Amino acid sequence: MIGAIAGDIIGSPFEFKPHKSVDFPLFGPGCRFTDDTVLTVALAEAIMHDKDYCQLLKQYGRTYPNAGYGGTFVKWMMLESTEPYFSFGNGSAMRTSPVGFYYKTLEEVLAKAEVYANVTHNHPEGLKGAQATAAAVFMARNGGSKEDIRRYITETFGYNLTRTCDQIRPSYQFDVTCQGSVPEAIICFLESTDFESAVRLAVSLGGDSDTQACIAGGIAEAMYGVPEWIAEKALGYLDEELLTVQQVFLSFCEEGL
Repeated sequence: MIGAIAGDIIGSPFEFKPHKSVDFPLFGPGCRFTDDTVLTVALAEAIMHDKDYCQLLKQYGRTYPNAGYGGTFVKWMMLESTEPYFSFGNGSAMRTSPVGFYYKTLEEVLAKAEVYANVTHNHPEGLKGAQATAAAVFMARNGGSKEDIRRYITETFGYNLTRTCDQIRPSYQFDVTCQGSVPEAIICFLESTDFESAVRLAVSLGGDSDTQACIAGGIAEAMYGVPEWIAEKALGYLDEELLTVQQVFLSFCEEGL
C-alpha cells in the first residue's frame, strides 16, 4: 500500500491549489500524509488482525484529528454510534488498496471492499468506488493488462474510461464524490507508463489531488511497483505507529502469497 501512501503525500500540497500540469516537485513544500494514509493504514490493521474496522476508523481518526477528514466523517468519528452515514464520497476508494493487495480472488476482493466501505459509505456509489478501486489493484497485481482492467471496470461498474487526461483536465474541478473522481483516477493509471507518471497525471487534473493520486498510486504500485527512492522518501513522512503497521502489512501480504 506504499503506492497509495506515496500518492497521498505527493498530492497533498495541491489539494486546494489546483496544478494543471505534470511538472512539479514530487516531494515539495507542504507535503504531508493526510486522512487517505491514516485510514488506509487503519484498514491494513483491520485486515491483519481481523479487527472491527468501524472502531479502528474512529480510533485512528481520533489519534490523528488534524489529518484533513471531511466534515461528516469528523462528526461520525466522535459519536458512539456505529451507523454508516450513506456517503458516496471518495473516502471509501482512497483507503481500499489493502483489500486488493491481500485477498486471493476477485470475488473475495469485491466482497471485502464492500464490507469495509459499508461502515461509512453505504451509498451505492460509495460502495462502487471502493470495489472498482480494489478490483483494479487486484487485477493489476495478478497480471491483468490495462485493457483487461479497463474492460472489466467499465462493464462491471459503468464508469466511462474512454476519456484521456488531456480531455478531462481543462474543465475538471475539485470533486470528492466517488462517481466524480474514481473514474478519473483510474484513467490516470491507465494512461501512465510507470508509477511516477500515474501520480503526476492524477495531480495534474487539478481535482482532489491527494485522494486521486492515492487511488492511482495504489493501482500503479500493483502493476509497476514503486521506485525505491520514492518509497523511502514517502515513508519518511510517517510516524512510528503508521510506519510499523505499513511494514508489518507488507510482510503479512508476502507471507500470504
